[in-house]
Amino acid sequence: MKSNFEVKRRFAKLTLVENIEQTLDLQPSDPRDNQLELTVEPTPDNPPWNGWIAIGTWILSVLLIAIVPSLILVMYALTQNPPISDSEALVEFAKNDPFAIILQVVSIIPVHLITLLIAWLVVTRFRAFSFRKTLGWEAGSISWWYYPVILITFAVVAGVISYYVPEQENDLIRMLRSSKSAVYIVAFLATFTAPIVEEVIYRGILYSAFQRTVGVPAAFMIVTFMFALVHVPQYYPSYSTIFLLGMLSVILTWLRVRSKNLLPCIILHTLFNGIQSLLLVLGTMTDSLDSPPDPGFVFHIFK
Repeated sequence: MKSNFEVKRRFAKLTLVENIEQTLDLQPSDPRDNQLELTVEPTPDNPPWNGWIAIGTWILSVLLIAIVPSLILVMYALTQNPPISDSEALVEFAKNDPFAIILQVVSIIPVHLITLLIAWLVVTRFRAFSFRKTLGWEAGSISWWYYPVILITFAVVAGVISYYVPEQENDLIRMLRSSKSAVYIVAFLATFTAPIVEEVIYRGILYSAFQRTVGVPAAFMIVTFMFALVHVPQYYPSYSTIFLLGMLSVILTWLRVRSKNLLPCIILHTLFNGIQSLLLVLGTMTDSLDSPPDPGFVFHIFK
């Protein structure tokens, strides 16, 4: 009797629990229903990468620029008769041999492509997000008339500075004086690849991460300085050119801050480099010599 009573009591308790679960809808459901998927679409000021990833991407871009042309130069130098392996002789060979110069310039094309691929993987997080939307492919608050006003103002300021502080001999000038072919390749890179790659790295990946971590003012100063710094070896010891390059970096970063998009930076950078490239190419067509005229910023038209 006692055993039957215990069984009935446990059965009644189990039935009561089941009725309560059914009433409150506590029955086990599909495990997928318990997974709350909250997807936040990234924006230029809320990117899906952090500052360390941004710095790592920047370091890779700098290493590619330094290593790839050097490797190609060394391989070409070893094919000479006799092979050039001494470091001092290699430096002179890199500066004076026209074809060696062309090889170094052409090698920047795969460097830019690889850098852009790395940046694409970082920005999209391996195709999880849109590349253009994450970086900001809109005009923002920047109207079309901003671009001619900025370019004209910059040209006037550059003309005044170049009048009092003339441009000095630097590696870029020596490179462009080596041959017309070098001018054409540099003009192509400066117009069609460099603005996109550099803006994606600096005003895109670096600034987007830094402004969220250290704030807009600090990010503004850091990115502006980093962009100018990596160009110093190319233009040293032309201090006027370095100053104007820093001024350009300030303007481009300001566009990024104001518009909250990367597209205006790419447009202005492309226009700026494109005008210089056009002047250089036209200079080779009007010059009777094989070497092109001195390169530089847009202020050369005011000389």
